[in-house]
Amino acid sequence: MKKAAIQIAVCAVLLIMFCAVSRFVFFRDYTVYMAIPAGLREGEDWRRLRLEAGAPDVLRPGEVSREGDYLRVRIDPQRAGESDLTLMNADGEALAMSVLRVNPFHTVYDRTNGGFTGDSAVLVAATAFWLTVSAIMLWHFFRAKGVAFYSYGTIYFSGFSLFALVSGLLLLRITVLHITNPAQYNMFAAQSALSSASTSFMWLTMPLMFLFAVAMAVSNIELLRHEKPRPQNALGILVAVLLLAGEAVGLYLFTRNFSGAEWEARLQNTLQNTYATVFVYFECMLTGAIICGVAAARHWPAPDKDFIVILGCWFRKDGTLPPLLRGRVDRAIEFWNYQRAAAGKEAILIPSGGQGNNEPMPEADAIARYLLEQGIPDALICPDRTSMNTYQNMSHARAIIENIYPGGKTVFATTNYHVFRSGVWAANAGLRAEGIGGKTKWWFWPNAFMRECMGLLRQRWKMELSLLLALITFFVLQSMLLG
Repeated sequence: MKKAAIQIAVCAVLLIMFCAVSRFVFFRDYTVYMAIPAGLREGEDWRRLRLEAGAPDVLRPGEVSREGDYLRVRIDPQRAGESDLTLMNADGEALAMSVLRVNPFHTVYDRTNGGFTGDSAVLVAATAFWLTVSAIMLWHFFRAKGVAFYSYGTIYFSGFSLFALVSGLLLLRITVLHITNPAQYNMFAAQSALSSASTSFMWLTMPLMFLFAVAMAVSNIELLRHEKPRPQNALGILVAVLLLAGEAVGLYLFTRNFSGAEWEARLQNTLQNTYATVFVYFECMLTGAIICGVAAARHWPAPDKDFIVILGCWFRKDGTLPPLLRGRVDRAIEFWNYQRAAAGKEAILIPSGGQGNNEPMPEADAIARYLLEQGIPDALICPDRTSMNTYQNMSHARAIIENIYPGGKTVFATTNYHVFRSGVWAANAGLRAEGIGGKTKWWFWPNAFMRECMGLLRQRWKMELSLLLALITFFVLQSMLLG
């Protein structure tokens, strides 16, 4: 994350320098576009129009030319100050007016349409920034291999790279429109589109979120048909309802008719963009977690491991393993056999798990007994009988590994929906390990994975809240200042 942040910061600095150089080297004057009155657009009537600067010592209009239904005139700034530029007919009647301000650096700002000297370069830089941010995030995501994959950074990279890419493509469209047709697509329109990036992203992804919510609800209903109706087994339905309700509220805010003062319009625009920012933030986090979770569950490590850690969970009172736990152990045995056949290497298995209140023995012993029944040599089984949660599974396994073979290569086996989060816990415990996941029923996986996503967010809620507030502040300022 730190390296990506530095690269993004360097990119921002370079693009700011690009804007500054472009402004003083290539954009020394400013072009004003003023609509020709409808009655004067035919023939040569428009030539009788003239422009007059209210303060000629502040700015000086250049030669007037026609571009479609607009008059095009270049402005030569003279000194800092403010002046109006009035379009008059042959009788001296004012037809239209622009208000221009010149700063000490001779940059002209058009208060009528938001344009300024070098605005095209700024749009190009903003487009390049978002597209580069997307490229940087995707590059780091695909470079995160093995144990480096299990981090919050990969969630951010996979989730927010999509937002950056969509924002960059929207800005590319805005930039092309402004450069090719600056008269009709002025900077106020460009600034409004820029400040509404979250809203646009929410609009574009709305159909996908709807389909995802429906799929979550269907899988959860099937889960409730097979499992006990407990609150944790209805999480998928809750997520589906929240997603659909969130989209419905957004749809209401975005399509609501509005008329009122400018400050009221800005306030409503700010409310829309703030809501969209909050929704899109969680949408990107959810998307990133799903991408990382699926990728982690499908991963199959290289056959060079010295240890295989098996994470325990509840088992039956008679000591036999239920399907969930048996799936984890069978996956570990599958990898053990695969590695022995492919590389001739027999890894040490570390069944991990203490004894729960309603369990007749430690989970590690129940797993070890099953391993022996499947033909794993007793000498290659080293149980951890004291761990009570995933972090302790990883921490205690690390202590065992360091005692037997410091630095040994490790893989852990758990259920598919639990692989990514377990990898994060392994990293927190200082254990460098890749994960493999046992399969579960299709109707069980989505709801269980939602619990994992909530667990990931809960671990870093302060950091998530800080990032969310920073994004809200950024888009609120854009909305209030740019409109």
